[in-house]
Amino acid sequence: MPLLLGSCGDMVVMNPTGDIAVQQRNLILFSTGVMLLIIVPVLALTIWFAWKYRRSNPNKTYDPNFDHSTTLELVIWTCPLLIIIALSAVTWTSTHLLDPFRPLERIAPGKPVPAGTRPLEVQAIGMDWKWLFIYPDLGIATVNELALPVDQPVHFSITSTDQFNTFFAPTLAGMIYAMPTMKSELHAVLNKTGDSWGYSGNYTGAGYSDMRFKLRGIDKAGFEKWVAEAKASGKALDTATYLTLARPSAKVPVMRFSAPMPGLFDKIVNQCVAPGTPCMVDVMRSDMMRAAGKPHDPDHGPAKAPAAHTPPAGTHQDAPKHPGMSALAPFRMPGAARVAQA
Repeated sequence: MPLLLGSCGDMVVMNPTGDIAVQQRNLILFSTGVMLLIIVPVLALTIWFAWKYRRSNPNKTYDPNFDHSTTLELVIWTCPLLIIIALSAVTWTSTHLLDPFRPLERIAPGKPVPAGTRPLEVQAIGMDWKWLFIYPDLGIATVNELALPVDQPVHFSITSTDQFNTFFAPTLAGMIYAMPTMKSELHAVLNKTGDSWGYSGNYTGAGYSDMRFKLRGIDKAGFEKWVAEAKASGKALDTATYLTLARPSAKVPVMRFSAPMPGLFDKIVNQCVAPGTPCMVDVMRSDMMRAAGKPHDPDHGPAKAPAAHTPPAGTHQDAPKHPGMSALAPFRMPGAARVAQA
């Protein structure tokens, strides 16, 4: 079964090196195994029925009045129903346990995250056609290279510059969307040293086939050495360097930067890295403030602000924070605006 589920030659999804990917692999195997409990007997019975009731079989039974069998009905409906119930239960629990926004509770089976452990912060940006990784707490950044210490929880903040991408490191965790003006998250951990590859699973044009990055699992001492080497690279990731890097380019080699400019990830999310470009969060905040004011009506004069009133006791107090917004407006905003309103 693993041979059938694996890709040709490299069964990377079936050979994960991170605990989240291991749980996802096990979920695939369990779901496939449960479904085979129906598929295999049905295929076998199809062959058996065709052989038993063939025209040349002298021992076949012919019953032209047959129209119902309680036993067959129970088997036909009960077995699929039980499998659906099993898959539903597993899907429900795994959906919550493997929620990418959920902080890790364990590093590996039987090995909980030590109390007080702070995850390594990594900001992943999908570009045309390369990946930029910023380590804000370490003061370094890389292109097409993601190095992680083994057994260290990692918290990813994920976005994209101008196209929908997917952050997909199959040995680490599942596929997460990287979307312009939005920030997604992923919590994951690597448990083994070694190199593998990460990709974008969304087609984005000419350089898509080469939009991949090297995922490196390194022990603690090796990771500290790697960080020191990146800091010694001497290349600062300032505004001008980033704008040059953001231009479409394919087959980009591994690059390392020291001293990425503060707040770069937030500026990328808000589309305001270029000097003089207003940030989306500021524009939206300004629009919301204007909506909360007194707009001028040329026909009837200034609009009157609604009279303040106190909600009755027991009503929900978490109403929109801006009077000019509907109750659903916060959920329709891009991620940047929701963060600003919060």
